[in-house]
Amino acid sequence: MGALVLAVLFAVASYHLGFWQYHRYEAKVERNTLLDDHYAADPVALDTVLTSEPVPPSQEWTRVEVTGEYVGGPLLVRGRPNNSVVGFEELAVLAPDDGGTPVLVNRGWVAPSDSGASVLPQVDPLPTGTVTVLGWVRPSESSRGDVAPGAEQIRSVSVADAATALDTTLRPGVVRMEEEALPDGSAPPRPEPLEPPDRSLGVNLAYAYQWWMFMGLGFLLVVLGVRREERLANPDRYPPKAKKVRIWDEEDE
Repeated sequence: MGALVLAVLFAVASYHLGFWQYHRYEAKVERNTLLDDHYAADPVALDTVLTSEPVPPSQEWTRVEVTGEYVGGPLLVRGRPNNSVVGFEELAVLAPDDGGTPVLVNRGWVAPSDSGASVLPQVDPLPTGTVTVLGWVRPSESSRGDVAPGAEQIRSVSVADAATALDTTLRPGVVRMEEEALPDGSAPPRPEPLEPPDRSLGVNLAYAYQWWMFMGLGFLLVVLGVRREERLANPDRYPPKAKKVRIWDEEDE
């Protein structure tokens, strides 16, 4: 009876673990659908997506265009991988030319210093004057530690941490820069563009089916265990099978 209870518990656990993996697969499918709808779409005005409220999931990766001036930064985010190399991401504050609340712009990836991780890399000065930024709206990341005003680096792309470090007010979201242009159409120096978002579906669907197949494993083991106990308890009813004699053994006799 105890083994049967364990088999039932294992089946229930496998059932829920299977759906846990399946829901993770569904989330990735939904993410890819969102990317298909937004990533290469025509850009919209920043105010239509990112105002005073956090970015809703349905608006993530919306392509936006905003014109203004950089009024804060650069601020570096450490521990950021790009093409398998860990470096920094460069943030800056862009004040829209319509007088709206400034927005945090993730301008791209910066390679680490040759002097080691403890030394901040040199970055190009931010463009002066009017720039037009084209990019995608992303939600703020969670804060990963205390930040003091005037800090040169933070640990995540957190709007709250960046606002503290740069002593400014920001919209509750980030524009991940695709490209930027000066009034004459030229592109100013910028960090390396970030990698495109991951579109892989991974192995979650396979894991889901695997867990669901495991649901019957506990019951199979119970059946095999019962049969084994039955054989041990009644040896007369289950005589041993005759041993096979090899041809060369007969020849030796």
